[in-house]
Amino acid sequence: MTAYYKILKKQMESHANPLQAKKMAAYMKNHFLFYGIPSPNRKALYKDFLKEEKIKKIVDWALLDQCFEDEHREFQYFACDYLVALAFYIPFEELDRIKAYIQKGNWWDTTDALDQVIGKIGLIDTRIKQAMILWSRSDELWIKRAAIDHQLLYKEKTDTQLLETILLNGLGSNEFFINKAIGWALRQYSKTNPRWVESFIKQHHAALSSLTIKEASKYLTKKKTCEQ
Repeated sequence: MTAYYKILKKQMESHANPLQAKKMAAYMKNHFLFYGIPSPNRKALYKDFLKEEKIKKIVDWALLDQCFEDEHREFQYFACDYLVALAFYIPFEELDRIKAYIQKGNWWDTTDALDQVIGKIGLIDTRIKQAMILWSRSDELWIKRAAIDHQLLYKEKTDTQLLETILLNGLGSNEFFINKAIGWALRQYSKTNPRWVESFIKQHHAALSSLTIKEASKYLTKKKTCEQ
């Protein structure tokens, strides 16, 4: 058991709120246990520690492994925040570790945090592109979702050819979380390149779910309303 894990464990236990914990668990369909610590309060507990770790530029994988073994979801949230903070110091060779954490987290909240980590790695290592194409063909829900949304924050750096390939691999799914992810990817990119998104929707309209179209068109609809 790592030293910082013990410290953080005591801190989280001292800030536990049983009533809030029930609410947080209910929001996550009661899949996980919580201490009941709101996000701002939780992040304040380890803010200084993350600053120190960024200076070291070395990822403590033993600590992160322990966090993902802990039954309380706040520990997985800490691990995700840690990885996002140190993402630029994570080499491509550690991608399998990130994949394992996505599988261990097994829900949208940790997946959507960890795909940011993958996205940051992708900005400095192009090998991520082929890896994400492979992930987009996966039968594993959260692995596929991570591939779809890993460019979510790229804006003008978005590789549209890669985006299209990955999105096409997800079309025809009946899975809510996949169709939602496709919609989010398109919606986010529509802020940067609305014409590309409009063209994609038009070209693949028949294969897109109504949920995907609704999500993807959110800002496109607002833009058209403003122009009228």
